[in-house]
Amino acid sequence: MGPKAVWSILSLFRLLWCLLPQTGYLHPDEFFQSPEVMAGDILHLQVFRPWEFLLPSPCRSVVSPFVTSGVSFWVIRSLQQLGILNNPPSSYSLLVLPRFFVTLSSFLLDLCVYHVAPLWGADRWPALALLAGSYVTTVFYTRTWSNAIEGLLFALLLLMVSPNAAPGSLAIPHHSRGKHSSLLGVLLVIGFFNRPTFPAFAVVPVLCWAGQVSQYDVVMMIKELLKLIPSASVTAILLIVADTLYFTPPPCQKNSTLSVGWNAVLTPLNFLAYNVNPCHLAQHGTHPRLNHLLVNGMLLFGILHLSALSAVLKSCIHCLCQLSQVIHTHQMPPLAPRAGPVPVLLLFYVVPLALLSMFSHQEPRFLIPLILPLVLLRARGGKTVQWKSAIVCFNVCGAIFFGVLHQGGLVPALCHLEKVVRSESQQKNVSSITLLFTHTYMPPRFLLSIPHQNTLVEVIDIAGAEEQVLCQKLAELADRSCFREQYAFLDRVNNTPVVNSAFCRQQTGHVLVITPGTVQPAVEKCGFAVQRESSWFPHVSLEDPPQLASLYNDNWLDLLGLHMLQLQL
Repeated sequence: MGPKAVWSILSLFRLLWCLLPQTGYLHPDEFFQSPEVMAGDILHLQVFRPWEFLLPSPCRSVVSPFVTSGVSFWVIRSLQQLGILNNPPSSYSLLVLPRFFVTLSSFLLDLCVYHVAPLWGADRWPALALLAGSYVTTVFYTRTWSNAIEGLLFALLLLMVSPNAAPGSLAIPHHSRGKHSSLLGVLLVIGFFNRPTFPAFAVVPVLCWAGQVSQYDVVMMIKELLKLIPSASVTAILLIVADTLYFTPPPCQKNSTLSVGWNAVLTPLNFLAYNVNPCHLAQHGTHPRLNHLLVNGMLLFGILHLSALSAVLKSCIHCLCQLSQVIHTHQMPPLAPRAGPVPVLLLFYVVPLALLSMFSHQEPRFLIPLILPLVLLRARGGKTVQWKSAIVCFNVCGAIFFGVLHQGGLVPALCHLEKVVRSESQQKNVSSITLLFTHTYMPPRFLLSIPHQNTLVEVIDIAGAEEQVLCQKLAELADRSCFREQYAFLDRVNNTPVVNSAFCRQQTGHVLVITPGTVQPAVEKCGFAVQRESSWFPHVSLEDPPQLASLYNDNWLDLLGLHMLQLQL
């Protein structure tokens, strides 16, 4: 099967797997950076608003969430008004529609590789097959988070600068450079507002673009870069206005700090101010400086990462050999021709990797834009044939683990709970429904599709709380569900009425505990009778992995599942 057919099949698979949908839960940011916020704003559902979107210092621009999820939810609301969709909407439409929009947008990656691969000396269709076959594309670029948008903007940046940046390629005609510079300025600012880490990816492509246009004359390079300022300034002003209008409270809320005057909300600066504080980064987890290089790069890209490091090592050895020749012979080596595609593509990969490694908080998803230079490097000269089997096995395993297994029971559980909540809410004799999540990732409330005015349902997330905290919380819920009937009698000594609440009558309500199988015994130890209502398999939690020996027992399915338990109060 040729690479063109491989790309076609894998592209269709990317779309179908989005509609299926994928059950893996990669990171809370895939929900809480976009659909969780927009569902509350547009569809008026009960949501948990993350700290990045709270006053007085919001760190996330509203433009990216609105484009990725807001437009999709606006379509849902319009269809509800026309009577085509139910109100409230189903969890499937809330989950899939924003993801499908991002999945369609992910084909900008393919468009970029199709156009720029020949400019960098890469084979077009093998590069596209590598891109479509990478689990980074099928899993990470089908989720609603800012990292995927950052990768798409990086792809557009390469598409714009490659005709001027790739060695030996034809430059953009002079009469089109003004318009090209304006679009480039717009793109850079949008990328910066989406994620302030975008300059780490953009610095080398932009410098190469300015250098090729100006023949690497420093003064001319500065002039070319200054041409980006007008369009960048206008774009920045528009985005600042959009964020300020969004985050400025209505006039009735005069107690907010932003209601005094018209203070501009600079979300990228708030983001940088927060992340330069080591204490803040420590709250989200600190990692060794070499974590991206030694762990995350391998976890995401496998052999592609190793081949890039090998090329960097060969380039360093070549430079050292030339330096040694100069020292021993006291003669300069012959002038080398202008740098070819390989060194420049290596810079596209290595420089962002090095700049992002300067921060102590390092997660694999921060590197997903680097898939583009890697596939261009690997698709040069048919190098993929030798390692084809290893690349396929690596990406199949990655897709299964991150797309299916990792926290894989939580999203199906929420979709099931949406139906349970809707059914229970229609019963008049039910007073409350309490959903307690323990030892799972943060549950996105919008998937429960609970209208904002509905006070029947309460969602409690105690994250990875210890067993003592879990039992204490269950005891509080049990006590709260008990309606104490009070009666009064007369104290004969003081001649005053005394209230007694010794009699307890259970209210009509439900307490459901959603927990992995590895934590279920801890729930049972709390002394409450529990009944398993539903289970979802598979569910792998790296925070609470089962012991290897326990997987050989008969209950290994329970250990690798997520369970919904009802407390018998």
